[in-house]
Amino acid sequence: MGILEKIAEIEKEMSRTQKNKATEYHIGLLKAKLARYRSILLEPTSKSGGKGEGFDVMKSGDARVAMIGFPSVGKSTFLSKATETRSESASYEFTTLTCIPGKIHYKGADIQLLDLPGIIEGAAQGKGRGRQVISVAKTADLILMMLDASKGAKQKELLEKELESVGIRLNSRKPNIYFKVKKGGGISFNSTCKLTYLNEKMVYVILHDYKIHNAEVLVREDCTVDEFIDVILGNRKYINCLYCYNKIDQVSLEEVDRIAREPNSVVCSCEMNLNMDYLIEKIWSTLDLLRVYTKRRGEYPDFEGGLILRNNSTIEHVCHHIHRTLVDDFKYALVWGTSAKHQPQRVGLNHVVEAEDVIQIVKKI
Repeated sequence: MGILEKIAEIEKEMSRTQKNKATEYHIGLLKAKLARYRSILLEPTSKSGGKGEGFDVMKSGDARVAMIGFPSVGKSTFLSKATETRSESASYEFTTLTCIPGKIHYKGADIQLLDLPGIIEGAAQGKGRGRQVISVAKTADLILMMLDASKGAKQKELLEKELESVGIRLNSRKPNIYFKVKKGGGISFNSTCKLTYLNEKMVYVILHDYKIHNAEVLVREDCTVDEFIDVILGNRKYINCLYCYNKIDQVSLEEVDRIAREPNSVVCSCEMNLNMDYLIEKIWSTLDLLRVYTKRRGEYPDFEGGLILRNNSTIEHVCHHIHRTLVDDFKYALVWGTSAKHQPQRVGLNHVVEAEDVIQIVKKI
């Protein structure tokens, strides 16, 4: 029996198993096996199996946004309108057959936008070019899920299911669980909070299925069995996702209003240029980027350039952004702006900068 058949058998057994107190350990074991088989399917260890042709796109700019969606939902049209890159668009499916990169220039930042081929149901099992699309999506800082506003919520559910099955967790963070495999001593399990879904017996059952007999587990927050399995595998990607409902000119105003109120959602019409500016602004805010400026001693700040950083970045990140060896010669920094208690403030490497700060780095003599 192949991997796909084993996955199908487990999914069937899970669907027909009643969920109650008596079956929770059995379901937990099935989930662990399912996650393991899916991991093997996506990352085959056999030397005989080739990896296949992928999309070799060099990461560039200050952030990477990957557009994912079913065929003919407007990905290529948005790329052409938002960037200076021309991507072929047409009313028939599978117009885009490879990955086409473009760049959005916004607030001094260069945001790399990738137009990926449309994926189909079953992409996680290798149908279409699903594996290549998903592998590129894992390298993104943000996933822009392009949806057709006239086709209902099922398309969103199907895409989320495909991404979930390959280890991409949308709009969530890594569970606060300490997990370490040891050479001996058995399994040590502790928790610092009340657990609803997970318990010591469940942890033992799952770890034994993965042939892990010596490990230390410390659960710091209430989590599910699936989240604990994610921690064991250690290859999950936690990526923010923005749901973009295109073609709003084809639905009623009541439907547009309903969709726009959903979490992490933006409505637009790429063809008619409706709400495009707000969509780009939403991409910027979801990426959580900020812009700071540098100045030399005795000179005015460089307001033309500036540095694009992640939110909660420190002076050390600023130094690395300027030059990787600057930290070695760092003495102190002077900061003007909202992060400073007074103007200027003398700070060290651990000082957290904020948007529009002006920074002067002073080196050792």
